[in-house]
Amino acid sequence: MLYIVLSASIHGVEGEQHSSSERVIFLLPSASASQAASGWSATALRCFNLLGKSSSKSVSQVQAQATEAMAEPAYTVPVFRQRSAEETEEYQRVTTNVGKGLAVIQEELHRMRIATKAQVESLEIQRQVKDMMNKRVDLLEEIPRMPDFLVALRPHTVWEKTPVKLFCTVQGNPRPIVKWYKGGVPVDPLSAPGKYKIESKYGVHSLIISRCMVSDTAEYSAVATNQHGTTTSKAKVTVKRPSGAGESCQLGLVPHLTEIHASKLEVTLLDRFPVSFGVEGSSISLVCTMVVVPDLPNVPPLAQWYRDDKLLKPSKLVEMAVGGGAARLTLPHLAKDDEGLYTLRIFTKDGTAEHSAYLFVSDAAPSAAGAPGAPMSVKAYDINSDYVLVAWKPPNTVNEAPITGYFVDRCEAGRDTWVQCNDAPVKVCKYPVHGLSLGHSYHFRVRAVNSAGISRPSRKSDKVTALDAAESERLQGTEEGAPSAPGQVIATRNTKSSVFVQWEPPKHLKNLMGYYIDGRVVGSKEWFPCNHKPFRHSRFVVHGLIPGESYVFRVQAVNVFGLSEESQESSPIAVEPALATPSAPFGITMLSCDGSSITLAWKSPKHCGGSKVNAYYIDKRDADTLVWKEFNLTPVTERVCTVDNLTEGTFYEFRVQAGNLAGVGVPSAPSAPMKCEAWTMEEPGPAYDLSFSEVRGRSLVILWKAPVYTGASAITGYFVDMAKKGSSEFVTLNQEAVSHRYLQVTGLEEGETYVFKVRAANANGVGKPSQLSEPVCAKALPGTQEIVAGVDEETGDIFLSLEACEICETSKFVWSKNYKPIGDCPRVAVTAKGRTSRLTFTNPDKDDLGRYSVVVTDTDGVSSSHTLTEDALNTMLELSYAIRHPVVPLKHGLDYEILEKGHVRFWLQAVKLSPSVSYRFIVNDKEVTSGEGQKISHDVATGIIQMTVDHFTRNNEGTYTVQIHDGKAKTQSSLVLVGDVFKAALKEAEFQRKEHIRKQGPHFSEYLYFTVTEECTVLLACKVANVKKETTFHWYKEEDEIVPETPPNVMSGACALPIPLFSRKDQGVYKAVLSDDRGKDTSVFDISGQVFEDIINAIAHVAGASASDLVLQCTPEGIRLQCYMNYYTEEMKTVWKHKESKIASSEKMRIGGTAEMAWMQICDPSDKEKGHYAIEISDGVQTHTRTFDLSGQAYTDAYEEYLRLKAAAFAEKNRGRVVGGLPDVVTIMEQKSLSLTCTVWGEPTPEVTWFKNEQEVTSTEHTKVTFDGGKFASLVINQVTPEDSGKYSINVRNKYGGEFVEITVSVYRHGEKIPEPKLGQPKMATPAATPAATPAATPVPPRSPAPPSKTPTPTPSKAQTPAPSMKSPTPASTPASTPVPKSPTPTPKSPTPTPPRSVKSPTPPRFMKSPTPPRK
Repeated sequence: MLYIVLSASIHGVEGEQHSSSERVIFLLPSASASQAASGWSATALRCFNLLGKSSSKSVSQVQAQATEAMAEPAYTVPVFRQRSAEETEEYQRVTTNVGKGLAVIQEELHRMRIATKAQVESLEIQRQVKDMMNKRVDLLEEIPRMPDFLVALRPHTVWEKTPVKLFCTVQGNPRPIVKWYKGGVPVDPLSAPGKYKIESKYGVHSLIISRCMVSDTAEYSAVATNQHGTTTSKAKVTVKRPSGAGESCQLGLVPHLTEIHASKLEVTLLDRFPVSFGVEGSSISLVCTMVVVPDLPNVPPLAQWYRDDKLLKPSKLVEMAVGGGAARLTLPHLAKDDEGLYTLRIFTKDGTAEHSAYLFVSDAAPSAAGAPGAPMSVKAYDINSDYVLVAWKPPNTVNEAPITGYFVDRCEAGRDTWVQCNDAPVKVCKYPVHGLSLGHSYHFRVRAVNSAGISRPSRKSDKVTALDAAESERLQGTEEGAPSAPGQVIATRNTKSSVFVQWEPPKHLKNLMGYYIDGRVVGSKEWFPCNHKPFRHSRFVVHGLIPGESYVFRVQAVNVFGLSEESQESSPIAVEPALATPSAPFGITMLSCDGSSITLAWKSPKHCGGSKVNAYYIDKRDADTLVWKEFNLTPVTERVCTVDNLTEGTFYEFRVQAGNLAGVGVPSAPSAPMKCEAWTMEEPGPAYDLSFSEVRGRSLVILWKAPVYTGASAITGYFVDMAKKGSSEFVTLNQEAVSHRYLQVTGLEEGETYVFKVRAANANGVGKPSQLSEPVCAKALPGTQEIVAGVDEETGDIFLSLEACEICETSKFVWSKNYKPIGDCPRVAVTAKGRTSRLTFTNPDKDDLGRYSVVVTDTDGVSSSHTLTEDALNTMLELSYAIRHPVVPLKHGLDYEILEKGHVRFWLQAVKLSPSVSYRFIVNDKEVTSGEGQKISHDVATGIIQMTVDHFTRNNEGTYTVQIHDGKAKTQSSLVLVGDVFKAALKEAEFQRKEHIRKQGPHFSEYLYFTVTEECTVLLACKVANVKKETTFHWYKEEDEIVPETPPNVMSGACALPIPLFSRKDQGVYKAVLSDDRGKDTSVFDISGQVFEDIINAIAHVAGASASDLVLQCTPEGIRLQCYMNYYTEEMKTVWKHKESKIASSEKMRIGGTAEMAWMQICDPSDKEKGHYAIEISDGVQTHTRTFDLSGQAYTDAYEEYLRLKAAAFAEKNRGRVVGGLPDVVTIMEQKSLSLTCTVWGEPTPEVTWFKNEQEVTSTEHTKVTFDGGKFASLVINQVTPEDSGKYSINVRNKYGGEFVEITVSVYRHGEKIPEPKLGQPKMATPAATPAATPAATPVPPRSPAPPSKTPTPTPSKAQTPAPSMKSPTPASTPASTPVPKSPTPTPKSPTPTPPRSVKSPTPPRFMKSPTPPRK
């Protein structure tokens, strides 16, 4: 398209401009642009000349120029081709008709010229008449007057949180400028957005305070100023708080004045929620901030949220809030059902304020790789009393396998149990669910299935109650099958990160649900989904694309039967903004003034409209008029312009418009009034055009341009001030002025927003600060890349390169050195390809050192910098030389290795070899080739060149070299193999030869080594090879053969010798011998020194890991701490500690252990032994620690138990007991005498009582009871009779306890067969005393006596049982009697309870903790 901009203004005779100027834009189609350019440009120049002539020209001249401008250009007759007679006749006929038509057109044009001329003359006459009528008024208005208030401010008293309006009317010539002050401080509407509103219309100036607070009570003043003077009007504003409402007002309550409906509020939307992206299962909030006037906390604005034009209601899945200057919609549990176009609609007094943006919700991570996404929009139709038809929408499948079916689940409302309704997947997106209960409510969900797995479940449906069929909604549509593919897909530009896609609907809709749109980067094979929920319309905006990247798109239609075939792909399209006029420039500032002209600068439009801004137009006006006048008819290409022909002392306002290929954009906001007054200060003027580069999270670079007004001397430097946005506290970043016009700012807070200003300085001082910069957020653009310095692998050129994270069609890469544009410089060459720009150094040297930066224009600030240092340049120069003078790069230089059989391999490895590579081996200055005894070869794939020497001898000592030629590249590598190095190689080769011979027979593939099992058994193990059944294996220790319980099995390939309960006694030299008819092999393992220590540490590692917590065990001797483990030996490095101090074994603290535990006993404990105890088991690397706190109640209980056991042991030692002499059974002939005699002991001397059949026996002539010397007790029965048979017992007791022993006596008559001995059953399973009969009796062989045992030591595997007491027999009875085993008899009665036989009085010891703790 060709755009011609005509700016016109009608001038009077005396040059006065009264009517507003206008710009006329002519658009020519691109096809005719080049053809008509000359004619139209001539016409345009004429119009410019006509409209832009000075006012001194007469009306006749204007008319003459208009006539000339409208005159027809000369027509050039084209050269015609030769025609036949018929063609000539037809041509003449057509020419005649065309001539008639042209004549009509010429007459019409002539009539229009005459009419236009008459109209121009009429307008001029009317203007002259009007000027004459207003001439007197104009003369009066031209009289200078200082400002004067016609209507002054008046005081106001208002309630808190209500609005107030101050207004005044002022006159003066020139029209005065009015500024507002509160308590002498200027009122800034931007300091509190929405609170203050300043208006100036038709001479009436007003200040509106929208929501008063008590702090707004102050004196307000309006100050009117023009070049002739200043005047002020003041008024007091008092804001009152209702009585008794002090606290209420602080809580946000206001007195009820008038009823205000929410729809009567004035609402202005500020920050609006953008296009958003979420993931299933996450949450997201859409927030829109706003200014509400009046802002009443109890009357929030009326806001409504819509999704795809459907009104949303608050629920568990949708949360809404309005207040605090914001409207918020929160979706706490995102699902693909939530995807769509969200619209916020707020009702205001002027109607409604709306904002819409799309929310995309992508699939969450699948339950299995390749599984499909979840279905959506699950809904129930055709509801009956026991039947429901469930329907849903299928998910989009882009790179996943096709969906093979769906599973439908149901859950009764109020429960969490889901039941699968169908056994086999259903292939269509609907399923009839049967078996419902009348009146019950259900939820439904759906899962998709493909070959990779099952998807996540969909969001559950709304609650459905099984009711009568008349109350349900029915699913529409009966056509079978998926829809046909959509038609042509067309993609067009939209924004810098989105594309507008539209397509033709399918020919066969078949109850269409919507469409899925997929995209793909040009050159890639991977498609990605653009939407995740079927979209109903045939046009869609795809967001989230990479700026500058090219894409293609395709579309699929969706219904209940699935997805259609894909449409044809769209044509590739680059992501660029749609072509539009640029936005308004801003930031107009004054750079200099000489009394008749003002130099202005402004900032570029924030949006260029997709085309480069190539023109600016400046308008001006007096501050006291409303009419704008054009300054430049010719476009200004720079953002600095000097506006001349101004009147000194007059206030002017300016505005700027920007133009591009699409036309001229909207004008900027008017500048602040600027007084045309010559600058005479000695300090420099303000810097301007502040911009930013390389914005990162913690730093940025600020750049600016030098002031136009330099002051009385040259500029010497600059100062940069910084403040956080909204703060007035500026900090000077550089204490000394910088001479260059840029500064790197560091130490920023990431995500914080800052503003900057720059002050120039000269010898006379520091000048005015620049206009505040635009706020800049310390945050890098997504995907930001940095400049990369490198060397081209092909050419060896040194370069700097940047890949832009975004780019557009009009973007350019601008390179700078030390932030001065490079331009056309012979030292560098700049190239660009796609998103990447490269700066190549032609002949790099030290002159090229410095800081290089690049800026990508027409982006959101894509930029980067890189400092080229001398070290980096030298490194790249070396690499460049290597590339330009190539060598064959080596991964590994020439080396050797010893192979099996004693062969020696010389080898090197290149990074890369071509098939045409050539090389040679040189040994001691002689080239060698493949032949007998050596083999030379190479492998192109691995880059290895090698030579193998079969028999390596002393003759092979010397220098080895390999020379390689590969194309233009070459290299060589040498190896010196002499002296000790050669001797070591020769020794290793001879060893490998011997090893090869050894391995021809049975041999050890792994020699003896040790391992420790979990049970802490040490295993000496080895591995054998090349064995057969006849191969024998023998173990030896110190040349003595060891025969293990399990013979070694050589055929298994491994043999092991277990050494349980390993200790120092197991030290020695162990040997394993393997032999058969083919040979013999031996492995020796010396367990001593460090090897022994290593084994002990290995045991300690296993045992320490299995160690239990410390267990408290009380004994009569003291308190014992025990630690159970798989195995314990005193060789282990075990340390006991008390209060972090090491314990040494002593009489007080005894340390010991068994195979199953380690213990430490505190003998005769006292309070000194309280505290923290620990055992440390060290394995040389790790220390295993177990602790026990023996203090407080734990110590008290343990001490009491110790005292109890000590007393019990004393009692056990001194109680009454039968030491020996009584048998269990006695058999005797009648008329013989029976003597039952035993030895008793006790301290003090015990009491002895005899019983027969539980009746006490008293001493008589027949039965005589004696107790001699407190040691020997006897019962003698003279001339026994059968009546004397029975169960006899003896009870021995003192104050510490006693013992009860039973004897069974059997009497038989003379001549009777001696009865078989029958042992009596003792009351308790404890040993009994052995009675002694008279000399006539023959007792049962007695047991050997044993002393009373001490309190047993508990173990983790055996029950606690006291040791039995053993007694010795007394002399045998009479020869006539034969003792027999006793038979069970009742226990004798006693006035006091007696303990059972061999049961002791003291109770068994107790434990503070379980004696069998769990092992680790």
